[in-house]
Amino acid sequence: MPIKLPATLPAFDVLSNEGVMVMDEDQASRQDIRPLRIGLLNLMPKKIQTENQFARLIGATPLQIDLSLIRMSEHRTKNTAAEHMESFYRPFTEVEATGEKFDGLIITGAPIEHLEFDEVTYWDELRRLFDWAHTHVHSTFGVCWGGMAMINHIHGVKKHMLEAKAFGCFRHRNMASASPYLRGFSDDCVIPVSRWTEMRRDEIIGVDGLNILLDSDEVGPCLVEDTTNHSLYIFNHLEYDSGTLKQEYDRDVDNGTPINVPCNYYPEDDPAREPQNRWRSHAHLLYGNWINEIYQSTPFDSAQIGLASK
Repeated sequence: MPIKLPATLPAFDVLSNEGVMVMDEDQASRQDIRPLRIGLLNLMPKKIQTENQFARLIGATPLQIDLSLIRMSEHRTKNTAAEHMESFYRPFTEVEATGEKFDGLIITGAPIEHLEFDEVTYWDELRRLFDWAHTHVHSTFGVCWGGMAMINHIHGVKKHMLEAKAFGCFRHRNMASASPYLRGFSDDCVIPVSRWTEMRRDEIIGVDGLNILLDSDEVGPCLVEDTTNHSLYIFNHLEYDSGTLKQEYDRDVDNGTPINVPCNYYPEDDPAREPQNRWRSHAHLLYGNWINEIYQSTPFDSAQIGLASK
């Protein structure tokens, strides 16, 4: 089954050309089925690239997905055309006012790790969104800074600055092979990492209801399940395209920003060579498993989302 997107959204053509099944509003309205409503709170500066990355993963399942794009109400992006934002995004205040509910919500990362949470201009609104999600979203997935912010707000787990950027592709151990979210995962897997901060293992383990599903000796915890709040937090970037780390590296080199060659990314760590994608299959597994778990447990009547204890 396809993912439902506006026909004019750039991701529609990108995914169609890749063989991902997509449909527009007219096609979807002719199907007698309730699609899963998934929201994407996109905090990344390159909105269109991020839309493509997540739509590609959640659109690869056998279920019909209705993707809604959400932004912080007062924050204005400098990297995406205002026309695009006006056409395809709704501010959170508008979503909040309608009382609508979602089967799933993805909260992306943001390049603001150097700031304390309460220094972020939209922190108060984001905290309100976290609380709103508890009663209006069946399952929430926080990614990188979005996951760090969410686990901090809900559980008080702190983020810590690293002495050097964790940057590259690192092996992670499967710590919970029986978890439905890791169905089909290998005993270990490679995951792209790009962050200046970390969440520490001992601080996560000490919180009831938090379980580390993927972990790394080199870069710490990666994927955490929050059983109490029906949420997942991932601090790394399985959604990245093959060339995303290269784009970040080239940007920093061009800007004169000190940066190491991303570890284990280029063949023989040579940035003159084409990077290889060694995480794509696990990315599809994780997001496919998340969508499946939502499908298996979300109420058929979406009005019932958030009414039962999670």
